[in-house]
Amino acid sequence: MKIIFIILITTLLYANELQIKAKSFESDQSKGISTFLGDVNILKGGDELNASKVIIYTDEDNKPIKFVAEGNVSFIIETQKGEKYSGVSQKAIYKPLSKEYYFYDNVHITQLGEKNKIIGDEVIIKTIEGKAKAKSKTDKPVIMIFDLKEDDK
Repeated sequence: MKIIFIILITTLLYANELQIKAKSFESDQSKGISTFLGDVNILKGGDELNASKVIIYTDEDNKPIKFVAEGNVSFIIETQKGEKYSGVSQKAIYKPLSKEYYFYDNVHITQLGEKNKIIGDEVIIKTIEGKAKAKSKTDKPVIMIFDLKEDDK
């Protein structure tokens, strides 16, 4: 099993090293699905993802096309412009080809080094385009908190 895990991790490497820690691991290469369970921690470049469960979907070349994290998700992500965000949610989906993050259920995101925050039921961050979108699925509003830097003259 260790050999399969090492082979999988090696095939998932591109651009930056991908490091995955979990209590258990299961893979089905014919379906392109790898499942990590229990205190899952994923590091890649400046990004970090933690969850109870992470499923990684790969293409026919064993390159990751989608990460699905569920249960007590926490994360740190970095945009193309170098902005860093940290946050929590109950579910997250990452699409590495488009560098898009989708966060669901009780989402709280804070821009590191700033006071900017997003709170909602669904938040999408497109790191290449520098775009974000948030919405509520309930009666609760989406909450945006911005640090308005004004010159004191």
